[in-house]
Amino acid sequence: MKKLSIIGMPMDLGQLRRGVDMGPSAIRYAGINERLHELFDEIDDLGDIEIGRPEVSVDSETGLRNLELIAEKTKILADKVDDVIASQSFPLVLGGDHSIAIGTLAGVAKHYHNLGVIWYDAHGDLNTPETSPSGNVHGMSLAVSLGLGHPALTTVGGDLPKIKSENIVIIGARSLDEGERKLIKDLGIKVYTMHEVDRLGMTTIMEETINYLKGRTDGVHLSLDLDGLDPNDAPGVGTPVIGGISYRESHLAMEMLAEANMITSAEFVEVNPILDEKNKTATAAVALIGSLFGEKLL
Repeated sequence: MKKLSIIGMPMDLGQLRRGVDMGPSAIRYAGINERLHELFDEIDDLGDIEIGRPEVSVDSETGLRNLELIAEKTKILADKVDDVIASQSFPLVLGGDHSIAIGTLAGVAKHYHNLGVIWYDAHGDLNTPETSPSGNVHGMSLAVSLGLGHPALTTVGGDLPKIKSENIVIIGARSLDEGERKLIKDLGIKVYTMHEVDRLGMTTIMEETINYLKGRTDGVHLSLDLDGLDPNDAPGVGTPVIGGISYRESHLAMEMLAEANMITSAEFVEVNPILDEKNKTATAAVALIGSLFGEKLL
């Protein structure tokens, strides 16, 4: 029996631009439940995790914004994801900014020895408090999941790295800070920048990614930031970077992941309807989710 559990995580604490907290609502409004109805035997929409309207706080030692609140809320998400997987349901998390991945990965990692991660994003999100130019935690979530960063975040869901650097593939990178570039080289993280997307084509990149992860992982999490797509196709994101992956290339990537039958959890993040055009970005997210779960034209 194929079961899906949808978790809304309307958190905008990891960055400064308001509106991304409405992302889960925008994705639901774009018809996520209806779109997936025929692809699963059972869909359980668990609603949204309560975030509230907290005041912005800045940690005096590190300059990190909303540190304690993000730690608290991502722990709740980690527990929820953990419960969903324990019930043998597929967890689909709707964001929210990319700091929510700290919680998603903490919950997922409890169920796998060698969790793989596909990070579909314009950014590496590999900053630490020492390298971050902004203090925004949504640019640190992948580093945190590797066990690098503030203890309040790295201990969410247990005091261990949630993933290994050799089990990560970043796709679509085109905006990396200096500290992130150094970390990628030091840890040997596999990255396909837009140069590779243009040069190799998405088919080759997905074939290589699938082959790379299948042999070394016992589960694969997809973390898809809508700013991985070009802003023409996904304008409603907080940190758009021109020259991104096309809508059609993204569909192909999702279709190939569906054929490989390797994704065991997923999150779609950074949909900001305030910055969008007629809910275009949320609609794109819903279409890509459909492809990920095996939706076909014929």
